[in-house]
This record gives sequence, C-alpha cells and structure tokens, in this order.
Amino acid sequence: MNKRILLSCLLVFILIPAKSVELSEVKPVKNLIVMIPDGTSLATVSIARWYQWYLDPARPKLNIDAYLCGTVQTFSSNAPIGDSAPTTSCYMTGYPSRAGYVSTYPPSAGNDDIYPLDPAKAYQPLTTLLEAAKLTQRKATGLVFTCEFPHATPADCSSHSYDRGRYDWISSQMVHNDLDVVIGGGVSLLSETDEAYLKANGYGVYKNDMAGMRAERSNRMWALYNEKDMTYDLDRDASKEPSIEEMTRTAIEKLSKNETGFFLMVEGSKVDWAAHANDPVGMITEFLAFDRACRAALEFAEKDGETLVVIVPDHGNSGISLGSRNCRSYGTATKDDLFGTISQVKRTAEGIAARLNASPSSAVQQIFREDAGFELAPEELNTLYQCRSYENSPVPKNERSDKDVLPSLYSSSLNDFVAKLITSKTCFGFTTGGHTGEEVFLAAYHPAGSLPIGMNTNVELNRYMAAALGLNGRLDELTAEYFAPHAQVFDGYTCRIVPPADKKDSPTLVVKNGKKQLTITPNTNIVKAGNKGQEEIRLRSVVIYVDKNETFYLPKSLTEYLK
Repeated sequence: MNKRILLSCLLVFILIPAKSVELSEVKPVKNLIVMIPDGTSLATVSIARWYQWYLDPARPKLNIDAYLCGTVQTFSSNAPIGDSAPTTSCYMTGYPSRAGYVSTYPPSAGNDDIYPLDPAKAYQPLTTLLEAAKLTQRKATGLVFTCEFPHATPADCSSHSYDRGRYDWISSQMVHNDLDVVIGGGVSLLSETDEAYLKANGYGVYKNDMAGMRAERSNRMWALYNEKDMTYDLDRDASKEPSIEEMTRTAIEKLSKNETGFFLMVEGSKVDWAAHANDPVGMITEFLAFDRACRAALEFAEKDGETLVVIVPDHGNSGISLGSRNCRSYGTATKDDLFGTISQVKRTAEGIAARLNASPSSAVQQIFREDAGFELAPEELNTLYQCRSYENSPVPKNERSDKDVLPSLYSSSLNDFVAKLITSKTCFGFTTGGHTGEEVFLAAYHPAGSLPIGMNTNVELNRYMAAALGLNGRLDELTAEYFAPHAQVFDGYTCRIVPPADKKDSPTLVVKNGKKQLTITPNTNIVKAGNKGQEEIRLRSVVIYVDKNETFYLPKSLTEYLK
C-alpha cells in the first residue's frame, strides 16, 4: 500500500508541471549576479558539454546543468532577431529596443513594432537594473567581460545611446556612473580625462597589469587588458591576462564587502565573436571558460544565501549544429568520429592565423600539426596561399586568385580560411555568420527557490530580476526622476544649448534663474554651478544628450540649485 501511495505521488509530481513564481511571490535578495554568454545558442551548450565529456570522462556535466530552468525568447522592438545592444537592454530596462540601441527607448516602427510604443518617448534613456540598485539601495556595482568595456552588453548596464558605436559617449558615461569594479578589455578606450577622474575618486586603475589587479586591496577598481578585446581563452597567455573565472571571483570578493549588497554582470563576450567567425573550437572553449565563471558565481551564491544568479544568453548566433550534410553518415558517427579531430585543436582560428602570419611559409605544416593535429593536403595548401590576408604566402599578392582553389575553403580572410578548414574536418554545420532568433537557455539559482521556470520573454525576465531586487514597478519611476527632458525640468527658466568647439564633442546646456546658473556637460555626472562654475555638483546618475531631438536628460532635482 505504501509503495502504491509513493508511486501515485511520484506520478502526480511528474505529470503536473512546475510553475514559474508570480512576481509578488519572488523573495527579495541582497545581491544579483547576471551572467550572459553572448551569442550562445543551445546547440553551442550541447556541443561544449560533449567536448568536455570527451576530454574528461569524469566530467559529463557542465556547471550550469543543475540550474537550467527554462528558455527565454529575446527580440528587438521591431524584429524577432536581435543584436546584443537591444536584447541586453531589455534584460536591464524591461523595454525591447532597436538594433544598436543601448538602454534607450526606441522610435516607433509602425506595424513592425512587436509591442506598442509611445512615439513621445523616442530616444528616452531608460534606467537599468544596475543604476536602480545603485540609486535606490546604494548597492555596489560591477561589470566583468572579455570584450572592450564600451561594447554593447556592458554598455547596456551602465550607459545610454541610440548608437552602440559611439564609444566616446558610452565610455565617459560608464566611468562617470561610478561603478565599483570593472574588469575586462579596452585599455585604448579609457581616455586620459576619464582615467584621471577614476584616480581622483579613489579607484585603483590597472592597464595590462595583472599583478597590480591581484594586489589591489581597495574595493574600487578598473582593470583593463589589451587595446580592445581580451584574447580568446584558448589562446590566452595566463601570465598576462586573467581568466573570466578569476575576474568573476575578484569582482565578487570586492563587491560583497558592501553591506547593502551588490549587482554584478558577467559577460562571456567572445562566444559571440567566435560564432560570427564560425570557429567551432573558439565557441566551445569560450563557453567552457564562461561555465567555469558560472561555477564561481554559483559557489558564492550557495554559500552566501542572499544572492540570485541568473544565467542567460542575449541571443543565438551562427546556427551551429552537431551534424552536417557535408559529413557523410554523421547519424551513426562515434564520439571519436565527432570529437576526435576538434579535441586536437589547440588554438582558435584567430590564434592559428596569427601564428601563420608570424612565421615563414615553410612552417605551415608544422603549425597545423602542432595546433590542429593534421597537415594540409596539396589543394588545401594552395587555397591557403591564395588567401589575400596571408602575409607570408609564397604567391605574390598581385598573382593570387580564387581560381583553382577549393571553393568551400577559399576566403580572402586568413581567419575565415582556418575556421572553414577546421570545420571541414568535423561534423559541425553552420547556417550563418550572424545572429539567430531561436530561444536561448535560462539557468538560475535563488536561495529561496523563487525561480523563473518555463519560457519567459526578455521583458518578463527583467520583471523577475527587478522583483528580486525589490524594484518591482520602480524602473519607470526612476527614469522619470533621473532622466527627465531638460525642457520639462527647467520649464520657466532660461535655457541655452551652447554648441561645442569641436563638432565631434557634445554641446553644453546653460540654465539661468536670475544670478544663479548651471552649466551641464553630457555623458558625465558633473554639473557646474555659478557664473564661473565655482561650485561642482556631483550627481548620482549621468546626464545624457540626444542630438536627434536636441534634448538633455537629467535629474529633476537639479532645479533645487536654481532656487
């Protein structure tokens, strides 16, 4: 009888699906860690898991596996397939936006709008979860990534622009948003002015200085590596660049010192880059490096008991598949057939290409033996020689041609040639070198078990995270308070927009009320008061200027300085 009852209970448990928690029932947490493996399709996760298991039979599971709880449908405001800027923007703000828009309300696209939009709000900066946590709860904030720091995903958390390429606007905003910990790429993009601001405000600033980063004892730090993006994990010199796992552990160690909690975003940026390049070993190893960073976050969260971890890609990329029409009988291929060749590849396509361009053509076969586990056949070698970006080809550039080459491998790009060559030895397939629109995986850990189970949209996931931070319904209020249009804020005052001396720079807003004056420079948190700027007002948010509508967006509280 007892066995029958137990069996009945088990059947009920199996047949009745678990339900996602209602927003009102989400238990608030002290800390939120959002982990984004950029451009990671579910197939990438599956292939990485098989690859890891093939290399180490004792490790059949990924670190994220026990926490998988659903999927997320991501999209732009006017298109089902999004890029990193609008998709992560939605995670951060709750609003889908257009391609290239960084935490900014999009203009309406008419019938193409997926959700109805308010045309009056076009180009409005939108408060992010990071900013809200800092403004309302004085939480510490941090970003970890492997791209350059003003790139789309880290920018989405801490800046605002309708053009993700305006690094000059975005980098200044990120610096002046007073983030506590920033670790990633982009040494060349930190201006002298912004570096001086950081140092003057007590930050340790380290550029290509891993020893300095490790020795820093304060809890405010910027540590940047390489001119722009960091090196792929597989190609990384461990004596010069930290792993994303180490960067994550370092950020958590510093941020967790804050008594009111913290917000941290960790991006495995270059899974996406490898996917764009159709480089399977780059995709696999970058994701596995990110998975190790997930382990660091999950270990902390389970020990801490007050931390929510959300792990979710922003979109898919490349249409990678385990199985390809170009691989005969792949359906009956053994694990050695499927993973034996790729397991021998010791560098990414970019890493092999760099070595080829740094070595004489006589070393080609040795390089491929050492880094890929095979030699090139005569027709493959000839195709390499015709590649226009192969610096050491014995064929002069003016004599190179796409005739008498292997069409499936030929490319003017050396990186592309190497990626195609490696893929041709496997049973992996690609449908594109761009983003894809399938749902992405969702994994989460909540100390009270309040999980977003099932399929969520990117909008719904934002609402879940906002509820967990105790910010349910607050983001719009904060946007209205901290990013109000200047004409609204200074209604009744004298306002003048002063054009910049250099057209590349942004204008300045001068506001007067009798003898009182404010001089407001966008992309910073600094406002000057007085006719000669005698007093410096330091805001808790940044001022945004949008040239599309000639509007400054700033805190309503600034009128207090004019009374």
